[in-house]
Amino acid sequence: MSLVVVGTVAFDAIETPFGKTDKIVGGAATYSGISASYFTKKINLVSVVGEDFPASMFDEFKKHHISTEGLQVKKGQKTFFWSGRYHVDMNTRDTLDTQLNVLLDFDPILPDSYQDCEFLMLGNLSPSVQKTVVERMNKRPKLIVMDTMNFWMDTQWDALMETISMIDVLTINDAEARQLTKEYSLVKAAQKILAMGPKYLVIKKGEHGTLLFHEDQVFFAPALPLEDVFDPTGAGDTFAGGFIGYLAQTRDISFENMKRGIIYGSAMASFCVEKFGLERILDLSQGELDERVQEFVDLVQFDIELV
Repeated sequence: MSLVVVGTVAFDAIETPFGKTDKIVGGAATYSGISASYFTKKINLVSVVGEDFPASMFDEFKKHHISTEGLQVKKGQKTFFWSGRYHVDMNTRDTLDTQLNVLLDFDPILPDSYQDCEFLMLGNLSPSVQKTVVERMNKRPKLIVMDTMNFWMDTQWDALMETISMIDVLTINDAEARQLTKEYSLVKAAQKILAMGPKYLVIKKGEHGTLLFHEDQVFFAPALPLEDVFDPTGAGDTFAGGFIGYLAQTRDISFENMKRGIIYGSAMASFCVEKFGLERILDLSQGELDERVQEFVDLVQFDIELV
C-alpha cells in the first residue's frame, strides 16, 4: 500500500507584507508530500525538475519517507519557477513571474514500484496530465483526491471536466467553486460539482475554514485563529497532504473519518502559514501536531442545553 503524490516540485520567490524570500523550494507536490509524511510512511512522488534543483532537497525527501524514483531530473533544463506578491489581507496576490520550464512537456512516469497505490493525490497540474496518471495506474486506487485551480477552468475546460469525472474527492477554494458552477451559494455549487462525478467535495475558505460535502451531508471546520500569518503559499497543498495522509494512515474513507482528515489537514496548513515556504513544516514534532489538533477540538467543542 502506498500514497502517490503528483504535482509540481518548484522554485518560488515570495513577497508578503512581512518580508520576502529569494528563490526557495516549493510546489504543490512538495508541500503535499511533506505534509502527508507526518501520517504515512510510504509516499511516492511523481514530478519533474531541472538540473538546477538542489541535491539537498533529495535528502529532505528521503528523511520524510518520500520516494523520488518518479521524480524526473531533466538535464540542461530549469525547474518550474513562480514569483508572487501578497496583499495586506493575505487572501489576494499578484503573480509577478511564471516560468514553466520543465513543465512545458512533462510526461508523468509511474515506476513499477508505484503500482501498489491505494491513495492518489493529484496536485494542481494540467488536468490532461492528471488524467494520464490515473490511466497509467494498473489498478484504480482506493481513493483519488484532486486539486485544481481557476487557470485550468479558463484554459482546459473540457479536459478538466473529464478528469473531474474520474476522481473521488475534489478540493478547491470558494472562488473556484463559484467559477466552476456559476453559483454564488456554496451549497448549490456543491450539489452541481458532486453531480460532475466526485463523491466528496472539499471547499477551502482560507481563514474562514473548510467545508466537506457528501450527498446530503455537510461538515464545517473552522480555521484556527493565528497571531502570525507570514506566508499562505502552499497552505492549500499542505492541507491536502495532511488530509490524504491521514486517510492513508487509517485506511478509512468514510465521511466520519474524512471529518477527522479535515481537522488534521487544517492543523498542518496552520503550521505552514507561520513561516515562509516549507520552513515550518519540515521538522514538526508529534507533540506539536497533537497540541495543534487539540486546539481545533477545543475551538469547536461546547455543551448546550436546548430549552
